[in-house]
Amino acid sequence: MSEPDMFSLAGRMALITGGGKGIGLSLAAALAKAGAEIVLSDMSASRVESAAADLASLGAKVSTAVFDVSNPSETRAAISNVEKQTGEIDILVNNAGIHRYAALVDMTFEQWRQVLDVNLTGAFLAAQAVAPGMIARGHGKIINICSLMSEGARPTTANYTAAKGGLKMLTKAMCVEWAPHNIQVNGIGPGYILTELTKPLAEKPEFDAWVKGRTPAGRWGTPADLAGAAVFLASGASDFVNGQVLYVDGGWLAAL
Repeated sequence: MSEPDMFSLAGRMALITGGGKGIGLSLAAALAKAGAEIVLSDMSASRVESAAADLASLGAKVSTAVFDVSNPSETRAAISNVEKQTGEIDILVNNAGIHRYAALVDMTFEQWRQVLDVNLTGAFLAAQAVAPGMIARGHGKIINICSLMSEGARPTTANYTAAKGGLKMLTKAMCVEWAPHNIQVNGIGPGYILTELTKPLAEKPEFDAWVKGRTPAGRWGTPADLAGAAVFLASGASDFVNGQVLYVDGGWLAAL
């Protein structure tokens, strides 16, 4: 592979879960810019169709799939339909995720279960659905969107921390089982990224100051800051990188 082609995704199909907004949509745009055809998935049909229209207006070849990643039969059926109707999935980005904040002593079982079901089990289900095709073809890329909370916790996020810690280890388990089939499974661990989801936190002066003071780069990240990592892990440039989590955090984990 020549150097100019190393990061090219031309001829590849990428499915991005939770792709209707925020980080997922930004990652989809980055992969499309590198040449990939995109399948955006989300639970909301209106949201994902609007996002797809935005991507298409930028010249991307994009289609959509509406399904709940935490539902096993729905996920299997939707991914099977995508591969029959649109094409084989070469790249899976497990981005779908939710928050349900609560102190541990007050956390309901539903708050616990919902976050684990979407953030961890959803990644398992989607990867399990695409893996047989990748194994048969002898190549594939799976990118799990992990978190700083794959490594540490803060109050009221125990469910999210457990899910993202589990996703880090699931990434390693997928690598161990699927690397012999030339499938690379890696994670991206975003730092504090300014999105619609985190905007309420950024608007709290004390929290905003804490993030900026704790991050050596001195700022919040943006979804665009994750683009290079996503293209790298989706491309041939990372063909011998496997079972890793690449933290894009402005230096957060490097600092005491």
